[in-house]
Amino acid sequence: MIDHAGIAVRSFEAARAFYDSALAPLGASLLMMVPPEHTGGVRVGGYGRDGKPSFWLHEAGHQDTVHIAFVARNRREVDAFYAAALAAGGRDNGAPGLRPHYHPHYYGAFVLDPDGNNMEAVCHAPE
Repeated sequence: MIDHAGIAVRSFEAARAFYDSALAPLGASLLMMVPPEHTGGVRVGGYGRDGKPSFWLHEAGHQDTVHIAFVARNRREVDAFYAAALAAGGRDNGAPGLRPHYHPHYYGAFVLDPDGNNMEAVCHAPE
């Protein structure tokens, strides 16, 4: 349902280091940097997989925190996302596990990024 989403970050380089690591287990990477002449000099980059950026970072002096859930193709990807995000400096906000109060097969993990955004990887498959 969502085509793309974006968040503001205080430090593009710190956010890039975090998301390069955290999103790699989900098969996503930085696919595009918008030329600075199109952004007024603000650094803007898009992450995605299969050639399409769908998660965007833009550097700003301020930001409001958000929650974004990334699709994982299986539970192993959720576990790998969580481990990679913590190793990259993220803070635990909910270890990998079933969340049956959301849905019987909802398997997710939550990590706070360097700016305090609540990032999640979730798999809805039965196993």
